[in-house]
Amino acid sequence: MKVYGTKEIRNVGIVGHGHAGKTSLVSAMLFDAGATNRLGRVDEGTTTTDYDEDEIARKLTIISSLAYCEWNGTKINILDTPGFAAFILDAKAALRACDSALVVVDAVSGVEVQTEKGWSYADEFNLPRLIVVSKMDRERADFEQAVAGITEAFGRSAVPVQMPIGREGDFKGVIDLIHMRSYSYEADGSGKATEGEVPAEMKAAAEAAREKVIDVVAESSEALMEKYFADGTLSDEDLIPGIKAAITERRLFPILVASGIPNIGIQPLLTSLVELAPAPDELGTAKGHPNPDSDEEIEREVLDIAPFSALVFKTVADPFAGRINVFKIYSGHVKSDATVYNITKNTNERLGPLHVMQGKALEKVAEAHAGDIIAVTKLRETHTGDTFCDKGSPIVYETVHFPRPAVAFAITAKTRSDEDKLSQALHKMLEEDLALRFDREPQTNEFLLSGSGQTHVEVAVNKLKRRYGVEVELHPPKVAYLETFRGRAEIVGRHKKQTGGRGQFAEATCVFEGVPRGEGFQFVDKIFGGAIPQNWRPAVEKGIKDAAARGAIAGYPMVDFKVELIDGKFHAVDSDDLSFQMAGRKAFRTAIEQVKPVLLEPVMNVEITTPQENSGDILGDVNSRRGRVQGMDTKGNQAVVKAQVPLSEMLSYQSTLNSITGARGSYTMELDHYAEVPALIAQKIIHQAQEEGRIRPTEEE
Repeated sequence: MKVYGTKEIRNVGIVGHGHAGKTSLVSAMLFDAGATNRLGRVDEGTTTTDYDEDEIARKLTIISSLAYCEWNGTKINILDTPGFAAFILDAKAALRACDSALVVVDAVSGVEVQTEKGWSYADEFNLPRLIVVSKMDRERADFEQAVAGITEAFGRSAVPVQMPIGREGDFKGVIDLIHMRSYSYEADGSGKATEGEVPAEMKAAAEAAREKVIDVVAESSEALMEKYFADGTLSDEDLIPGIKAAITERRLFPILVASGIPNIGIQPLLTSLVELAPAPDELGTAKGHPNPDSDEEIEREVLDIAPFSALVFKTVADPFAGRINVFKIYSGHVKSDATVYNITKNTNERLGPLHVMQGKALEKVAEAHAGDIIAVTKLRETHTGDTFCDKGSPIVYETVHFPRPAVAFAITAKTRSDEDKLSQALHKMLEEDLALRFDREPQTNEFLLSGSGQTHVEVAVNKLKRRYGVEVELHPPKVAYLETFRGRAEIVGRHKKQTGGRGQFAEATCVFEGVPRGEGFQFVDKIFGGAIPQNWRPAVEKGIKDAAARGAIAGYPMVDFKVELIDGKFHAVDSDDLSFQMAGRKAFRTAIEQVKPVLLEPVMNVEITTPQENSGDILGDVNSRRGRVQGMDTKGNQAVVKAQVPLSEMLSYQSTLNSITGARGSYTMELDHYAEVPALIAQKIIHQAQEEGRIRPTEEE
């Protein structure tokens, strides 16, 4: 295929709420541009970018997919991203490689929760944005209402540069306010349009709307403002460069109109992306660090003549091609079979053939230039987040960091064979989906698979079975409780054992005292002189720590207490290291009988995003879970509730949230602190621990 220069490339991320029509728009763009020979349909499972079996079955985008098309001499790299809460984080990873975002808004539903989430991700990367109102052919579609919702959510800088011709079943075309031309479409979905003058009955409204565009563009530049005051308007020669500059500087967010399924408005949309979206070199320099351990910021010109640098932002685990690494070139250019330096891993990699991606298909390309997005296969050391660069001009680019997943399940393999394959299969999946996490909880010894939501984890489990032949079972995870105590006690721990030969003897006098939450375990040696020889005193500490790890009331580790070793006795023949360990353990168990042990539970910082109309129900539900609401913010038509809630009350929260919000809510949580469990709940936990055998019998000295 043709090789494109930097100025002939547009990297566009398609973001928006689930079912807003993103994938259908992408399918129509590819079809009308001649990149595919049929118009793919989500309902039929024939789209280019939703090719995974789970995506086809569920009729939704699960993971970002890359495609491209050529329009008016320009290559448009398209990243079709998920729009549902359980998968929305992958949109953030995709936008890291984009130079602009196309925000899709449903003409019926308007701006929704994940629309604003996608917008916030674009804000994080400071991306220019274009907005498209989709599904104008649907019943109850309302362009004016959608625009009102957009301006309310995103500000007055969001201004229509197109208007629909008709609505609902009568939607048949668009008016381009920049060029003042109309495009009327056949009803057969072929995408064939008749270009003409603006219909007479719409001309006055179109001219008024065009003046609003001119006003915003004029305000974005002093030079244009002078021309505007002098002439009362802006010429066509000034308007397009002025609009593009305003978009690039994020002073204008143009609103377009298109519908993917009937294939209406797609060609003007493609033309707008070519004319108005910035090329990779029009956003300033790329910023990075001189090495992986540095916080110093350095810059790199987005030019072919600059030293080569690229960021690996995505990995695809393909059952046939193997591991596919996708990277964006920020500077320089690269050819097939080149050897590049991976500064993150401090190793060289031979790239082999370069490819562009069309959904799951790979097409070879001889070389690629600054700004382009390229895929390579079968690299040895490279993973998502790594930076390639010229060894003589080092630079490291920031990768996307994800919050800790909110929903975790304990995962167990069904058979021994599954157990042997599980770790390797999960390792491949974690490379592909950065929002997943797999780790072991040391306190409960459970392996946990965590994701952005229950659906996210379930999809991962389906993929384990389908792609890697690994079957697992999911269970609610155990809560990692802790124990501590209040009060103070001075204890003599004495260990004496005589069995006929050499005996065992040790005595340690210790002061046990609770300390403030979070201070952990402290051991202070206060012995002066030789009551206990120096080499045996650490054994007392070890014995206490071993006993504390077993807990006292429910088998959970004891934390937040201090022990002072103040005195002791030893025997020249019978004392040894083990004897003093046993003395320490005995001192601990005796101390627990004299102080008041209590159970601690993890309390999470929870942030819940919900439609405003559901915020009251969310607050009530949080309170019913022993939660403490810390505050509530309003962002557009959604509310963000911040609260602290015990983890034990959040294990099944996803289903409740879906029920309250109609699956439009999302949440994140992370550990904040441990707090004392209320007495009645603690009794149940202790009783359950006894039934499970977590409280072990004390060993016989």
